[in-house]
Amino acid sequence: MKQTSPRNPRTDVVETLSLSELTMFCHTNADWVVTLVEHGVVTPIAETAPEWEFTPPHIARARKAARLMRDLGLNVAGVALVLDLIEERDALARRLAMLERAL
Repeated sequence: MKQTSPRNPRTDVVETLSLSELTMFCHTNADWVVTLVEHGVVTPIAETAPEWEFTPPHIARARKAARLMRDLGLNVAGVALVLDLIEERDALARRLAMLERAL
C-alpha cells in the first residue's frame, strides 16, 4: 500500500485576493466589486483600485453578496443591510453562548 504524507493545511489558506482574482472568484466583473466598495460591503487593503487586495472576511462578504444578489435579487444596498444584520446576529449568538457558559 502506498503511503502518502499528510497535506500541509497552510497551502490551502488564501491570505488575500487581488481585484481581478476576486472578480474571478465571484464570477463577476470589476465594476461590480467597485460598487461593493462604494457601498461599504467590502473594504480593500490598498487605496487605489488597480492595487486593491481583499482579506478573507471581505472575500467571504463578496461571495455572500454575489449569492444574495443572484438568488434573492437584492440590490447592493439591500445586500449591505442583510450582511450587516447577519454579522450582528452572529455576534449576539456568540455573546449569548458565552454568557450561558458562564452561568
